[in-house]
Amino acid sequence: MRPRTRVLLLAALFAVLQLANVTGRATPDTKNYIAYALSLRGEDKRSAATATIDYFCAGKASMALRKQNVDVVRFHRPDPGPRVRSECEARQWGRVEPRLAAGQTGGHTVPFMPERFMRIFEARPGYPVVLVPFVTLFGVTWGIWAASVVIAAAGGVLAFLVLRTLSVPVPLALTGQALFYVLPCGTTAMRPMTEGLMMALTLAALWGCALVLRGRRTVAGPALVGGALAALFTVKHSQALFLGVCLAAAGVLLAVRRWRRGRAPGRGVAAIAGVGCCAALGTVLMARVLGYPSASESLQDLLTGHFARPDRADPWPEFLRLQGNFWVEWLRRQMREPLFVAFLAAGAWGARRRPAFGGFLVAAAFTGILTQAGHPDVNIWGERLIVMVWLLPVLGVPQLLEPVVRGRVVPPAREPAVGLAR
Repeated sequence: MRPRTRVLLLAALFAVLQLANVTGRATPDTKNYIAYALSLRGEDKRSAATATIDYFCAGKASMALRKQNVDVVRFHRPDPGPRVRSECEARQWGRVEPRLAAGQTGGHTVPFMPERFMRIFEARPGYPVVLVPFVTLFGVTWGIWAASVVIAAAGGVLAFLVLRTLSVPVPLALTGQALFYVLPCGTTAMRPMTEGLMMALTLAALWGCALVLRGRRTVAGPALVGGALAALFTVKHSQALFLGVCLAAAGVLLAVRRWRRGRAPGRGVAAIAGVGCCAALGTVLMARVLGYPSASESLQDLLTGHFARPDRADPWPEFLRLQGNFWVEWLRRQMREPLFVAFLAAGAWGARRRPAFGGFLVAAAFTGILTQAGHPDVNIWGERLIVMVWLLPVLGVPQLLEPVVRGRVVPPAREPAVGLAR
């Protein structure tokens, strides 16, 4: 069976398994992205609100029934779905109607929250644009599911491509694809949120780095990195900033390391560092020109419970204190369940087999730490915000297993970059 066929079969198997949860994956933020997509399709505010609330509350009703069916005390009771759905719809319309009546009708989103909070989602058109063709062809419920499957499956395929470009054997490249699906990457990518698309674009940037480091397509590599960073700006500009800074730093460190060893830094490495710097500076400038919410606005959102309380006069000391408290609790939980730390250690050890690419991989994974640090909320400390860190074991563990597959401890192969066909 050709590698291309194996990759597609693995992606198809993942898609089939996702039929177990067509609904029930939505978060409160999901409503904003769906409403944005429906607005881009031409829906007015009321019809977009109706379709979005129907989807969101139907998922709540479905989850309520599933939970009751396995409740040892309540499993024999009548279906709670109609009641849960009715209460959910009343609650959501109770928030939307007064704001629509008050004239909060600007932008593409439906006013589920105060206008200051909704501005955060107005600055993220990338994911809603991706949703538009899916909800148009399949409707909201199946369209959201199909879009999530395609995005998540693409992330696994990109992991395979990165590993094959690094000349990792096909079975281990498939292992990387499978790891993307079974680790929290796949679960998070299936949520109707931006993280799945962010991971796919981050992997695309890493693919560009791999192309450069393998000495092939030195123009295509930096172009792929730049294109991924530009697309990330439309999905979530903070991730574009973090990834640009981290890739630039990794490129500079790699260049200095080579220079100190008497080697030329390489035009490709310099190009990646330059693209990263330009992306970071461009993100800051474009965000200011477009009037996107600033870091201080995000900080106020965090400390005021989405602007439900008055702004903090001096938020930074509070933020730093919360930051310390959060990471202490985070480390405590990791010590209790060290699976995450174990995977990170294995991924980092595997990345040492190719130190140059390993530096860029660690840089990309570190954006997950930065994102989590920007939102030290213990209620969402887990998969979603820090999910980029899981890319380290996805791409590192297959490299760690190379000596086992090859039968003996050997340095990484030197063959040219390859794709799906080999």
